[in-house]
Amino acid sequence: MCGICGELRIDGSAPNLDAITRMNRALERRGPDHGGSYSDGPLAFGHRRLAIIDLSERANQPLIDNELGLALVFNGTIYNYRELRADLQAMGYHFFSDGDSEVIIKAYAAWGERCVERFAGMFAFAIWEMRAKRLFLARDRLGIKPLYYSEQQGCLRFASNTQALLASGGIDKSIDPVALHHQFTLHAVIPAPRTILNGIRKLSPATTLTIESNGRQQERTYWHLAAQRPEQEMSEDEWVEAVHDSLRQSVERRRLAADVPVGVLLSGGLDSSLLVGLMAESGVENLLTFSVGFEDQPEEKGSEFEYSDLVVERFNTHHHKYEIPNGEVLKRLPEAVSCMAEPMVGQDAVAFYLLSEKVSQEVKVVQSGQGADEVFGGYFWYPRMRDEIVGEPVDRFRRHYFDRDHDEFLESVTAAYRGEDYTAERVAGLLSRPMADSFIDQVLRMDVTTLIVDDPVKRVDNMTMAWGLEARVPFLDHDLVELAMAMPPEMRLKEGGKYPLKRIARGLIPDAVIDRPKGYFPVPALKFVRGEFLDFMRDILDSQACRERELFNRSYVERLLAEPETHHTRILGSKLWHMALLEFWLQTNVD
Repeated sequence: MCGICGELRIDGSAPNLDAITRMNRALERRGPDHGGSYSDGPLAFGHRRLAIIDLSERANQPLIDNELGLALVFNGTIYNYRELRADLQAMGYHFFSDGDSEVIIKAYAAWGERCVERFAGMFAFAIWEMRAKRLFLARDRLGIKPLYYSEQQGCLRFASNTQALLASGGIDKSIDPVALHHQFTLHAVIPAPRTILNGIRKLSPATTLTIESNGRQQERTYWHLAAQRPEQEMSEDEWVEAVHDSLRQSVERRRLAADVPVGVLLSGGLDSSLLVGLMAESGVENLLTFSVGFEDQPEEKGSEFEYSDLVVERFNTHHHKYEIPNGEVLKRLPEAVSCMAEPMVGQDAVAFYLLSEKVSQEVKVVQSGQGADEVFGGYFWYPRMRDEIVGEPVDRFRRHYFDRDHDEFLESVTAAYRGEDYTAERVAGLLSRPMADSFIDQVLRMDVTTLIVDDPVKRVDNMTMAWGLEARVPFLDHDLVELAMAMPPEMRLKEGGKYPLKRIARGLIPDAVIDRPKGYFPVPALKFVRGEFLDFMRDILDSQACRERELFNRSYVERLLAEPETHHTRILGSKLWHMALLEFWLQTNVD
């Protein structure tokens, strides 16, 4: 797990090594163990390393193989690297290190751009072909690892976060109107390739990009997720057993691919508790678990310790429990926002940030339960969408998910940013992709391949890597995702959602954890729009910078501020927070 960056000149000039230095500096928190750079003709790489596999200097990056004429910078983990290494050795390739990075180089030499189809893991990497003067970029199937890029006159730059690209200089910082529509409609999800800034784009999941020295580009999507039933029918018991086997393999694969201890972020919910149970079931001893909680509010408890404690007691884990005062949440919020590659409105971002700070002092790798709700239908809006029968698919989706309808969006922004209903158009296209048997299949697939990428998955990556902590997400193993998408959606949505996981968990983890109401990471200080939190947002939205930006319609802002706790989205987010967060992100990272 690391931070990567680079520049390719296509105008015949030498790369800007000062820009590489600035980008590398901006990535230091992602990789505190080592920093390096490399240049060859029109190409320069930068790399910051978090040492997880092969802790020796031989695995430092940029990784250069002069015999093959290839150079690599890589962020992520290839979980099946041992098997691939054995295959490549049988083909005659020789290795000078013991990690997964060199496996990528040899795999590219052996199989070219199709090497990515053999990788099981999370990854974003760049390979430079020294002889052909060709750059190859790739991102994992489900977009777990980020890869941003910027095309400027005469060059292309890429990096693991937007902060690094902004530090390189020369970026167009103007707001993309289409992305802004997504930001305020899709719960701050801006699907690739766009970002909120016109000058920065991101590589789509399951995509490779090849750039020749003359600037010619070729993009390829190497994986398509189907949501269709198999030809041979399976009973409910057979489905549950298949999911159990696949999830067990996912957890085990992720546990083994590390030369350092691996912990679990234990929230007290079904998903993370099941990970602990499966690790114990597979024979892992001395399990390390971590939980965080906050002060209670009159309306809501600030922790789920009553459930996580049951799991700790059941499996006798080495547990670390952190209680964060609510005053600390608002105090540290600016730090968390400064580490967001894109503006993210999820209120648990700061919780992950504060938890990761503590956890990084104990371990370098943790498993996390992100993805289970999307893959196995755990959110309350899925049954509502399924039962919706009126209108086109996009209408059935929007009525239960869109944060603002188009008319309200037009009210919320100034004339310069008003345009078409871009979000409805994009969502309609995503839902209509082939290989889905029903409307709810379309929804669940879109969530897994698009929405989750730029909400919980990105949030976890950003907040953990801010402290040099690698988070692994077993529920997003692509084999498990493919299996789940083949399962009848009614089975996943049964009994309030995540039915197969509940079946697997029964008898393994405490019943109280399985049967509890659906919970969300409680951060009371940011959930209730009052007191210091309201003052914080009011100061942002009334600031001179916000007014001079002329992004928001002032009358709309004043309406929200007049009744701050009454304006909620369909999935229970604060519309006021959405606006304040975007403005604060721009002030913190862009201005």
